[in-house]
Amino acid sequence: MNTFGRVLTVSVFGQSHSASIGCVIDHFPAGLEVDEAALAAFMARRAPGQGPWATKRSEADEVRFLSGLNARGRTNGAPIALAIANTDTRPKDYSAMGKVPRPSHADLVAWRRWGDDWDRSGGGQFSGRLTAPLTAAGALSLQWLAERGVHVAAHLQEVAGVLDEPFRARMLDVESRIALEEQVSSLAARDFPTLSEAAGAAMRKAISEAASEGDSVGGIIEVVATGVPEDLGSPMALGVESQVSSALFGIPAVKGVEFGAGFEAARMRGSEHNDPYTLDARMDATPEKNDAGGILGGITTGAPLVVRIAVKPTASIAKSQRSVDLETMEETELRVRGRHDPCIAPRAVPVAEAVLGLTIMDLMLERLGTRASEPRPTA
Repeated sequence: MNTFGRVLTVSVFGQSHSASIGCVIDHFPAGLEVDEAALAAFMARRAPGQGPWATKRSEADEVRFLSGLNARGRTNGAPIALAIANTDTRPKDYSAMGKVPRPSHADLVAWRRWGDDWDRSGGGQFSGRLTAPLTAAGALSLQWLAERGVHVAAHLQEVAGVLDEPFRARMLDVESRIALEEQVSSLAARDFPTLSEAAGAAMRKAISEAASEGDSVGGIIEVVATGVPEDLGSPMALGVESQVSSALFGIPAVKGVEFGAGFEAARMRGSEHNDPYTLDARMDATPEKNDAGGILGGITTGAPLVVRIAVKPTASIAKSQRSVDLETMEETELRVRGRHDPCIAPRAVPVAEAVLGLTIMDLMLERLGTRASEPRPTA
């Protein structure tokens, strides 16, 4: 099922090579004046054809609203339907593969479920192309959140063993908060999503080297949300970690999610991992540091929400791979053709921001109630 969210729901439709892809967003509050220039700029960050680290497929990814906006360009409370045309498809690249499933793709499981009726071209409904409408929906949620003081940003923390500097979100003193704001601001000026220009250059080199060998690499994306209200979420199954993880795992190629100190916490002592409390300027209890990642017991603490996702290497590679011909049931060699990213992670950075934004907005609407969160009508 291609539907995200509990109150704010996003249902994605289309395939990689269908005429269009898109989504329907339900329960988006009325009153947001959509900044279409900001939306287009956000979409451009995910679009293909950005450089040698991205697929050569050329798509404008122009968002066309079918419903949900009034004549003044404001959300009107009705379901928002949006579409993005697929204009640069090359299905012949896939027809040559016959019935030979690509390793690490969904080809085999899709064939077992739907037989010859499934749309294999470009990966069909399993394609990363489907993240385009998800990114558009997330861009709207980020605009709504920004009006309420919530901001989401992400960067490539690691690619092919090359490390970027981390977000300064583990400590909560004034100096660290200012440093985090400066880090987030610096990302806007980057054409490659790293905090360190040197790390970005090294990552691009590693991606190019893998591509020249007919191979691919993966990466880790770190996402931070600031200004997140306290008291969002619930214990256990409906905790913030559960809902955010579920949404992030909906992004194709994501294989791992961690919060705060994450897996590093398993190597720490309690006295090191625990976040001590102090009194803030309002004489309220507040954590001194943030190894919890802004969540305790499934409920937000008001500290920055910090999450990292692991993105696997692109499965479609030029190197010859072993597979099985499903028609003859004989082992064979497969060499994948077509246009593919040698590293998915750079273009997945805005997708991660979009999905986290959608989930936070969903949690806020759930906590406050949709009507309580809507702005007052204006003349």
